[in-house]
Amino acid sequence: MKKVMLLAAGLFFALGGAFAQQADKQPVKKIEVNGTSEIEITPDEIYFNISLREYMKGKNKVDISTLEKQLQKAVSDAGIPKGDLTVENVYGNNFEVLRKKKDPTEFMARKQYRLKLTKLDKINEILGAVDAEGIENTRIASFSSSKMEAYRKEVKIKALQAAKDKAEYMLAAIGNKVDGVIEIQEMNTDNYSDVRPVMYMAKSSMAGEEAASDVEVKTIKIRAEVRAVFGIK
Repeated sequence: MKKVMLLAAGLFFALGGAFAQQADKQPVKKIEVNGTSEIEITPDEIYFNISLREYMKGKNKVDISTLEKQLQKAVSDAGIPKGDLTVENVYGNNFEVLRKKKDPTEFMARKQYRLKLTKLDKINEILGAVDAEGIENTRIASFSSSKMEAYRKEVKIKALQAAKDKAEYMLAAIGNKVDGVIEIQEMNTDNYSDVRPVMYMAKSSMAGEEAASDVEVKTIKIRAEVRAVFGIK
């Protein structure tokens, strides 16, 4: 019986000590802020779509392999690496012709390519070396940068610095100071271009030059947002 009472008393004092410690523990004074940053960069990666199609020249068909060789040669002559021209899609018209084993000249194949460029100054030269009748359409698909990861890192750092600056001037207004960081959370980091994918026509050199110069001045925006919690002295 005495042992039970002693254990109960010990447990009471232990719990009492724990409650006393919690009562003595002061709540952490903190400030929570968001920081954002945005930078604009000039793209050095332009992805350009070129669609070729077979067509009839009199009674003869100009096939897709002929057009493809013209395009590949034009890209090579422009000094662009072979690996920067890739096939995006292959399709065609009138599959009923193949199914019924009719005249294959009635089947018109199409092929879409994606060309990676650093700028658009050579695109007229490339398209001009391909049979114009075989070019179905051309299109600027997207923009990017070879240093995108470095830029994303830079904008995150600036966003965090902006959060710290905000916390400091808000606390200074009431006579307090920042006392270290408690928590950091990345809210969002994205990049986007202010240019929508557009059709690109190069029927005349003047129109092509104007289109190229207009696109090249556009920028890519990279934005980051962070949430940070700082202690208060």
